Amino acid sequence: MNFRRAEEQDIGALHALIESAYRGDSARRGWTHEADLLGGQRTDLEALRAIMDDPDQVIWIAEQEGVLQGCVQLSRVGGATAYLGLLTVDPSLQAGGLGKLLLVRSEQYVRETWGCQAIEMTVIKQRGELIAYYERRGYQRTGEYRPFPHEEPRFGLPKTGELEFAVLRKEI
Repeated sequence: MNFRRAEEQDIGALHALIESAYRGDSARRGWTHEADLLGGQRTDLEALRAIMDDPDQVIWIAEQEGVLQGCVQLSRVGGATAYLGLLTVDPSLQAGGLGKLLLVRSEQYVRETWGCQAIEMTVIKQRGELIAYYERRGYQRTGEYRPFPHEEPRFGLPKTGELEFAVLRKEI
């Protein structure tokens, strides 16, 4: 498995991978999808480009023989804390250990490169199985909840008005 920083020419493939893992029928092949909670898109090309252009953010790609298999977004959010988002594994490859490997690589990167001592993430609170996955990897619920942007179709079309984010944190 090769890990590298995403570049401009990766945006199209990254977008396709992320959408296939989070939304629609293709996402249902994996266990981490949001297709039952949200329709529409997960992200767009402009948002991915903005992440890549921001010096305080990075998207790491996992690929094998040139084929994109996973990715993760990392953001330096202040002090000694990083934010982890867009953890994505091709739905046909989920439950094979790549997500765990991306988490480990992410923790190493933010600790060694940015001097971070903790990583935070937000997970839709209704996704109990996914929250449990992160808890098995040392992330803990903080008790904090953040609003889901219900009125912003750029982040998806909620199928329920009850969506909100649970904040998880891991000291690294």
